[in-house]
Amino acid sequence: MADKKNLLLLFDHPTEPVFMDKGGNGTVFDVPDSYVTDRYNQVCKKVQRRVSSASEKNVLVKEIAIPDLSSPMRLGRSEQFSLFLTSHRKMASHLIEVFTKMPTVDELQSVAVYARDRVNPVLFNYALSVALLHRPDTKDLELPAFAQIFPDRFIDSQMLRSMREESFVVERSAARLPVVSSVKYTASDLDVEHRLWYFREDLGVNLHHWHWHLVYPIEASDRSIVDKDRRGELFYYMHQQIIARYNAERLSNHMSRVQSFNNLDEPIAEGYFPKMDSLVASRAYPPRFDNTRLSDVDRPNNQLRVGIDDMKRWRERIYEAIHQGYVLDTNNEKIVLDDSKGIDILGNIIEASDLTPNSTLYGDFHNMGHILIAYSHDPTNKHLEYAGVMGDASTAMRDPIFYKWHAFIDNMFQEHKRLLSPYEKQELCFPDVRVESIQVESQGQVNKLTTFWQESDVDMSRGLDFVPRGHVLARFTHLQHHAFSYTIKVENSSEATRYGYVRIFLAPKLDDRNAPMLLEQQRLMMVELDKFVVTMPPGSHTITRNSTESSVTIPFERTFRNLEKLEELQNFLCGCGWPQHMLIPKGRPEGLRFELFVMVSNYEEDKVEQTVADCGCSIAASYCGLRDRLYPDRKAMGFPFDRKPRRGSEILENFLTPNMRAVEVIITHEDRTEKLRELPARS
Repeated sequence: MADKKNLLLLFDHPTEPVFMDKGGNGTVFDVPDSYVTDRYNQVCKKVQRRVSSASEKNVLVKEIAIPDLSSPMRLGRSEQFSLFLTSHRKMASHLIEVFTKMPTVDELQSVAVYARDRVNPVLFNYALSVALLHRPDTKDLELPAFAQIFPDRFIDSQMLRSMREESFVVERSAARLPVVSSVKYTASDLDVEHRLWYFREDLGVNLHHWHWHLVYPIEASDRSIVDKDRRGELFYYMHQQIIARYNAERLSNHMSRVQSFNNLDEPIAEGYFPKMDSLVASRAYPPRFDNTRLSDVDRPNNQLRVGIDDMKRWRERIYEAIHQGYVLDTNNEKIVLDDSKGIDILGNIIEASDLTPNSTLYGDFHNMGHILIAYSHDPTNKHLEYAGVMGDASTAMRDPIFYKWHAFIDNMFQEHKRLLSPYEKQELCFPDVRVESIQVESQGQVNKLTTFWQESDVDMSRGLDFVPRGHVLARFTHLQHHAFSYTIKVENSSEATRYGYVRIFLAPKLDDRNAPMLLEQQRLMMVELDKFVVTMPPGSHTITRNSTESSVTIPFERTFRNLEKLEELQNFLCGCGWPQHMLIPKGRPEGLRFELFVMVSNYEEDKVEQTVADCGCSIAASYCGLRDRLYPDRKAMGFPFDRKPRRGSEILENFLTPNMRAVEVIITHEDRTEKLRELPARS
């Protein structure tokens, strides 16, 4: 029987032939002659003897009859793969089905080895990752981080060249120096939007977006892979939280909140020049110039034809459904957009996942918006250019237009939310439970948090193809903050033990004009920081909680990680989540005022009875849910701020009930960088 961990070797060096050495120790796959491509059939064994050692293990590959792979093979190996393209999703869906239906790990390994040199490398990575996450016999495997396999999507082309040079010239990996990523390589200070480089181009932020779409595929032949609990609502909430966080960063940099891109006929004011090369496509990611206008996209080679009028028609139909309070399925039957399921249905419609009740009527709005923008520089393929960064889930968040587009998407969801009745006091209160006080403490200071810059390394050698083996480190400068803790004092005045759900949010106190923020606007900027269960016997109690325990984030080591040192951490398949180092906004040198909000709701009303045993995968549940289980909160995502406030609650202070408390917190940014000391670096 094959060792299933060998499947992970197939991710290494994605553009090299499968028979080349893997794992950094000379391991090779003993590939049947019939599996080797015609180009290398005569030289395969010679190459393996050159790159491996007889003392190292060979992975035996069983020769089996290969299923039909003609569908995924239609996409060329050097072409660009995009989850936003329907034709590409169908290819991926076919390959996922092939991988998941292989009855044994041995046969999965065989077909994966065969497919690897014949299928587009990114499509292969995506399909195999989804399959491993969802097969019962492989779901416990630790997937490599996408940035380690495709570093070209996270670093600029100059840095990539320097890493190749370091790898080729310096033979011993221990003597190689980390290659430093520039902090301002995509634009100069003349571009106001570039103040947010640390957010948009952050490694962990972009990995989060890719991994979320990996855990929640848009399409698959096996419906259970897509049909996960409250999937559409998660699509809404995760992206809404990204916009809320982005707006907090904009205020930290003296910028106004992001303006939604709601007029597709207007030019896109912001250009973006990514300065990145695709190793798979051997092309530079094309830029988008200032004031680019969208055009109808007609690219037969991608089986793609979508117009601005299509987008407007889908938008109007979705808004009409929201205002009518129901959508129509393919049988013309009404599906009510009620208080509980309505947002989930809308999420599936707007993203156009397999769960949409009527794709013909409501279209492919979210994905085609990405595509119109991604091909705005060459909509008819006249110049044979590939898509810009908006065309890929791993690079889209680098572009300022991503946030304007998703602000527009969020406006559609908020239109539905605004039609729901506000929460009344009785829906918010927790009888006999009172929050007496809250505070945060960091570095001995109360209600004062500090951010700064920090250097961290990532080994990207697994994605550097056709170069000598050994570690090659990329050194990134990223935002970081001092860890902090919450202290919450609560009183249970009843005579029975009560169970509470603690909900913690953070939002700016003042708007971009330095005026107090009304709750109707402030609620849209509430960033969820944590959510956890507490036990409260009768009397007063003090609850403490560390920021590193957040239900929103994955551990720092998951982003800037050394695989050999992570055995104590949960599997990466549980690693969908916001990066820990980006938990709080940057703040300002002079300090920026935020309101920290804490609510203790009744857990007996909020808890969800799980039908599947705990898999030990529970980190970052707020944004990513629980693997194979129900979302662990009966309330709407974002509760209690997902609806407009009740009458008389125009400001947060008036919204509070006894089981809530808010306190002002100052976030100060120190413009200094914590350097790594163990190794020097080359720039």
